[in-house]
Amino acid sequence: MSWPAAKALGDSAPRLIDHADQLDSDPMRALRKVMQRLREPGLGCPWDSQQTFASVAPYTLEEAYEVSDAIARNNPADLREELGDLLLQVVFHAQMAAEQGLFDFDDVARGINEKMLRRHPHVFAGATVADADEQTRRWEELKRAEKQARSIADPRDSAASALDVVKRGLPEWQRAIKLQKRAAEFGFDWPDISFVLDKLREEVAELDEAVRGDNPRHQLEELGDVLFVAANVARHLKLDPAAALRGCNLKFESRFRQMETLAAARGLDFAALNLAEQDALWDIAKQLEKAAMR
Repeated sequence: MSWPAAKALGDSAPRLIDHADQLDSDPMRALRKVMQRLREPGLGCPWDSQQTFASVAPYTLEEAYEVSDAIARNNPADLREELGDLLLQVVFHAQMAAEQGLFDFDDVARGINEKMLRRHPHVFAGATVADADEQTRRWEELKRAEKQARSIADPRDSAASALDVVKRGLPEWQRAIKLQKRAAEFGFDWPDISFVLDKLREEVAELDEAVRGDNPRHQLEELGDVLFVAANVARHLKLDPAAALRGCNLKFESRFRQMETLAAARGLDFAALNLAEQDALWDIAKQLEKAAMR
């Protein structure tokens, strides 16, 4: 509901209207009060008041992906809206934590402010870095130092493995690359991409062999090996595999829609065409795409 719409409700939404005037002067405070109201037992929203960290987590991931999608589509209006949705997720989690006496939104904001100051000494403390690559190395060094400090303060936080710093719950493409980067810090890495490509061909051959068999578990394992090495290819090329796949998805979607349009223009039922006929339309769609790019 928009704030003007909320005002139009008059006495039917008095507590919401109480905070409407704060929207322009302090929108962050207004948002936090909206969330407090939504979570208020017996008076708020039945759905919002019943949520937990675990139940909201999938929506948090979804909103992050929608931000990424708006960026990929170069749509500033959608990006503004999706950033708002993602910010709401942060406020939602912080409100639930405050209700349990764990922390609140100010603690979250204070913590990230302190972290940014601490991890950017070249900006805030007079240190110098040569370039972005050196800054990335310094960032990782500072992260390790912070991890070691936490381990000393609380032995339960110590890592049993060097890979323990790579958190679970990340998108698996991202986690694969982080695992590979972490292992590479200890020298466990291919010397150059030619070795990785050889490994990819080897894994594809093993997947081909598994497909010829009748063991779904083995097929799943070999498919995982192929994808893991493909992520390694992306890492060596310093490319984002998610961005590569997103681009491929968009390209496929565009060409498929073009195939449907071509079929309709010819008075054909696309679904009734055989594979050879559909493939011919695919080739035309590719040609039109290339022509449009010239």
